[in-house]
Amino acid sequence: MAVNVFSISSALENLSRHEMLSWVNDSLQLAYTKIEQLCSGAVYCQFMDMLFPGCVLLKKVKFSARLEHEFINNFKVLQASFKRMGVDKIIPVERLVKGRFQDNFEFIQWFKKFFDANYDGKEYDPVATRQGQEGTPSHNPGPQRTSPTVTKTAPSRQINSAPIRRATPTRATRPSDAEILELNQQMLDLKLTVDGLEKERDFYFSKLRDIELICQENETNASPTLSKIMDILYATEVGHTLDKTHTHTHWIKHTHTHWIKHTHWIKHTHTHWIKHTHTTHSRVFLYFLLFSTYRYMK
Repeated sequence: MAVNVFSISSALENLSRHEMLSWVNDSLQLAYTKIEQLCSGAVYCQFMDMLFPGCVLLKKVKFSARLEHEFINNFKVLQASFKRMGVDKIIPVERLVKGRFQDNFEFIQWFKKFFDANYDGKEYDPVATRQGQEGTPSHNPGPQRTSPTVTKTAPSRQINSAPIRRATPTRATRPSDAEILELNQQMLDLKLTVDGLEKERDFYFSKLRDIELICQENETNASPTLSKIMDILYATEVGHTLDKTHTHTHWIKHTHTHWIKHTHWIKHTHTHWIKHTHTTHSRVFLYFLLFSTYRYMK
């Protein structure tokens, strides 16, 4: 597991932008010229591979990335390696991929401290590890997408060489790889979320069962409060009845059947729901599902 670094210490210990670029280029045999070019995220992925061999799937890293969605893909690979190695650092992806100097300089300063705390000095061949991928980044990642110079040079290449346009499908498949990676991550997140919901469901269900047992044990007291609680527990839709003398096993059988249906529904709809719902709302939603099961009991 990684040694975590929670601050970048004093400014006296930090490298200048030129020193930082020299460290990056010398360590990974690259030719970066600006701090802003670190916004692709590829450098951090290879540094993680240097520190913790095998923690990063470098074949998914685009070292010559020039588009924002490619930068995001690289940072998702980096986030996965952070999680795998227990690195407690939130990556400000949305700010970094914009290619602004200050955001990227602050992050590389922290990463340099993190690197120094974890590097054991072992030999590493960065060129061979990249397996032929070009390490040259875009020279101006942020503005390049809207720069007029790009629109001027592109037509000349298309006019002079038709095969270039036919070779572009390999690039067109890149967004699909990023989408697949993102969907796989969403599936993992949803599975963890559903597992958590099922645990919370069982937790609150057991509480309701405990309340029912207490009420049943004190039914002879003829307490109005207990009577109201029992009425709430056994409340059903109009036209449906529920015998309060049902045993625990019979009650669980009916309830669990409907819980399975609700859990199945959660797995299909939670993709959209979880994007707009926080933990507090999820508990309210669980209570809603819990009490809604009684409407179908007979």
